[in-house]
Formats: sequence, structure tokens, C-alpha cells
Amino acid sequence: MRLPHPIILVCLAVLCGCTLDATMKAITLGGTSVITATAWRYIAASLIMVSLFIAMRRPMPGWKAIRFHTLRSIAQVLSSVTFFYALTQITLAEAVVMGFTAALMIAPIARVLLGERMSPITVGASIVGFIGAAIAISGEPASAPVGGTRIYGIAAMLVSAVGYALNIVLLRMRTKEEDSLTLVTFMNVLPALFLLPFLPFVGPLPEANAWPILSFVGFAAIGIWWFMTLAYARAKAQTLAPFEYTGLIWSSLFGYVFFQEIPSVRLYAGAAIIILACLVVAFETHFAARREARIAASEVAP
Repeated sequence: MRLPHPIILVCLAVLCGCTLDATMKAITLGGTSVITATAWRYIAASLIMVSLFIAMRRPMPGWKAIRFHTLRSIAQVLSSVTFFYALTQITLAEAVVMGFTAALMIAPIARVLLGERMSPITVGASIVGFIGAAIAISGEPASAPVGGTRIYGIAAMLVSAVGYALNIVLLRMRTKEEDSLTLVTFMNVLPALFLLPFLPFVGPLPEANAWPILSFVGFAAIGIWWFMTLAYARAKAQTLAPFEYTGLIWSSLFGYVFFQEIPSVRLYAGAAIIILACLVVAFETHFAARREARIAASEVAP
């Protein structure tokens, strides 16, 4: 069976991500607590990943790896909970656009944790990107979640972006030692274990009609990883990265259709600046890696 073009695969991954976000927003606005919904999102995905892990007969990592993933999962849980909380406070499109800033935070976090150097271009692009974020959140949307507090939602999204960037940097430390199936299994199982003890204290279980939706969320979460893995295995990151920003299109559409959300024009202006800054950082990082490897600049492909 021939796979679709990598660009189509990336767009499908982004669609899965936006579908997951919209579904989680509907669940939490429907009365299920953020922690409860997040926990069951990870539990559903864990059941799928553990089944795949066993079926593929992957070896269990050592205790050193497990301890590392346990600490890393703290950042992941923080990012997930704050992101889904933000969805109850601001529009879906605003949350997705603010999430783009995570790409700008990876370089400084990698500088602190891994000693990776930041070029002046990366620093400048990051500053411009955060200016774009300020523009994006400066405009009041025509509609917003009922009872939402805008400043809380924006603050939660910034915390989520930091947690996500930290999670990505930490994952870099393991990608050369573990396969993607093992990594993604831990990325779902450990957050589920972290959140399970909180379930008795954060409200009732989801309503009966929410269980099929939560199962769907688990498959959507796996779909993000599955399509992204297939795409990036067949094409260069610089070719595919721009298409990850199609999330703004889907989030705007889902927000309007399902939640009657109409983002401000400033959101799209700020999003354009953030996306441009992220692309500059991505290309500069790629160029620097080629330069350090002593590959001719003419071989740097977009």
C-alpha cells in the first residue's frame, strides 16, 4: 500500500491535533473537570499504546530511562493540563496561536539544559515572534467562552508553551536511545499514572455519553504521532514544518462551527508574525547544523 505524500500526512496529523483540542474543549465546557478529561485522554491513549508496545514485543527500558521519563512527564502533564484549561478561557484559535510560541522557547531552553548555542538570528527572530504573540492577544475576539477569564487563559497558554518546549528538549536526550513507539508509550502511560490519584478529588467521572468521545480522543492523540512519524521519515523537516501551521485554519473553523468563536483580525496578524519567526528559527537551526558539519551552504535545502 502506497502512503500519501508526506505533506498530506502532516496535514492529517495537524487535523488530528485540532480535532483533539476541539473535542477536549467540548468535554470540559460540558462540565467535566479539566484534570478528569486530561487523565482519561491519557488513559485511552495508554490502552492503545500498551497494546501496540506488547504486540511489537518492544523491550522494557531500564530504570534509568524510566526515572528520566518520569521526571520529563511532569513537564508534559503541566503543559497538557494548562493547555486544556486555557481552552475553557479563550477561543480555540487563540490557544493554538499561543501554542506556536513553544517553538520559540525550545532554543533558549536547549541553551540552558543542553548547552546548545543560539545565533543572533535565532535570538532576533524569537523576540519578533513574541512581539507577534503580544499583537495576537491584544485584540478582543468577537466571542469567547462563557464565564472565561481571558488573562487566565493567556497565562495558562504561556505556561503550557514552556512546558511543551521543555518536554521536547528533554525528549531529544532519548531519541537516539529509544525508538518512537517506546517514547510515545511512555508519553501516554506516565501522565495517566500521574493524574490517576487526583481523579477522586476533582469531580465525578465523565457522563456515560462522554466515554465514546474520550475513546475517540485517544485515537486522535495516537493519530498525531502516527502521521507525523510517517511524514518526517519521508521528507525533510524544513519542507514539512510550514504545513504544521495549518492548525490555525482548522482551529478557526472548528471554533466557529462548534463554539461560535470569531477571533479578532489582530490574532491573524500576530499569528503571521509568529509563524514567520518560527520558520526563520527552523531554517537558521538547520543552516547552523549544516555549517557545523562542514557541509556547503549550497546544499542547505528548504
